[in-house]
Amino acid sequence: MASTSDYHLQPATNWSTEPPPLVGYLSRKTLPIKRNDAEPLTREDVQFDLLCHIFNDKHKVFTPQAPSEDPKVHFCDLYVNALYMSHKCSKVLKDKMAETPAFAVELAKISLLTNVGRINTTMAFFPEMKTALRTYHPVPSLQKTDGNAQDAPRIKNCLKAALLPSELKNMPPSTPEEILQKSRARELPSTSVVNLIFVLANHAGPLASTHFDPPLNFLDLFLPINIASADRARAFLWLVFHYLEGPDQPNPYDDDYSRQNPGKVPWLRRLTEAEMAQENIDSPDEIEWGKSMSAQRNLFLQRLVHSIEKEKKVKAAASASKLTEPTSGRSRPSRSQQEGTRDKPYIHYLPPDRAPQITRSVSEDHRVNYSSSRGPHRSMLQHAWQVVTSTDPLADSDEELQDEHVRLDYSRRVDVIARLRGRPPSPLPDLLPPASSTSSYPPPSSISDTREHRWRTVESWK
Repeated sequence: MASTSDYHLQPATNWSTEPPPLVGYLSRKTLPIKRNDAEPLTREDVQFDLLCHIFNDKHKVFTPQAPSEDPKVHFCDLYVNALYMSHKCSKVLKDKMAETPAFAVELAKISLLTNVGRINTTMAFFPEMKTALRTYHPVPSLQKTDGNAQDAPRIKNCLKAALLPSELKNMPPSTPEEILQKSRARELPSTSVVNLIFVLANHAGPLASTHFDPPLNFLDLFLPINIASADRARAFLWLVFHYLEGPDQPNPYDDDYSRQNPGKVPWLRRLTEAEMAQENIDSPDEIEWGKSMSAQRNLFLQRLVHSIEKEKKVKAAASASKLTEPTSGRSRPSRSQQEGTRDKPYIHYLPPDRAPQITRSVSEDHRVNYSSSRGPHRSMLQHAWQVVTSTDPLADSDEELQDEHVRLDYSRRVDVIARLRGRPPSPLPDLLPPASSTSSYPPPSSISDTREHRWRTVESWK
């Protein structure tokens, strides 16, 4: 890490004099890493050197947020313990973190990138992922242990649940001012370190002018920009201490620039292109491992697609064999035949020799029509048995009117109904009995009384 004298030698006039862009907007648009499926994330993508400087810092200056024997812990223990104490962290993951501390640190580094939004929830880190909603990416620099790095949605759920015991019942602080108010009142810890990073990322725009010189903001610390990784890590740890421990406490990450400008982060040294090329260099082993994992992912996808296509062919063959199998008993007309029948307009049957007189029985007309029909007539019982044994109940009933036995059965039914009613069905309006004073219908008053009585009776059922 650079000494404080190095920061003091860099004058403020080295900063760019161009007008600052909209802080918080440009970084938000370019913040998440964008890569195709199976494409490895390089050290430059994850800013590996920055993460190493953050988690390798040895300053024990933070109040522990989990049971600890030490009064103060460094940032690595603070952040890893926050993940471990999250109630969304599974038992399998906790056991793996306890057995392999190196895996816990790697998981914490990936979680920090998820915490600030550098890794979004569309990424996964195991090649056997089947969902099309996420993309697989090997991270050679952060997957050197045998543990499962989880996927981004599970990591984010674990982060959101990484709260202090007091914050599980009440809402955690959601603004920088609330966190500073608690830290000034010495309510330590003022909030969980995970929630603090969420708040700083969400308020990167408003806090830009408070802690940074334009055009930088908090989110720019995690982007591949021409600022030294060690300086960005120091600025990040300065902000964490500033809000968790309080702005009134001596900040161990101060330098001459931050002391002369209260509220500002330590000096951020610019790098040349040659100096930038010396940072975040992937090793040959990491490059080879990334290629092998990409090949493994592509092979898995090919097998997955092949199995899906094979399953579709098996289903298609099974459905085709069902269609070609002979059916026993009554056959049901195909859907195309039914649709073709339904496309034709339905024509109601009208007897051709029907007389206009209402006094003539409808059954007589039917008997005139059907008396000359060929074949022996069935009785109503015989026809009912024939219908039950030879007719598909799900078939369209319009087809049945073409059978003379069906029409004859309908005429007999209508004749029975006419004899029961004492008059032919559907009498003409002019033959309806006229209204008179001697009508047998009850007066309106009695009707209303009857309806009221019936309503009262219904209410009494409740």
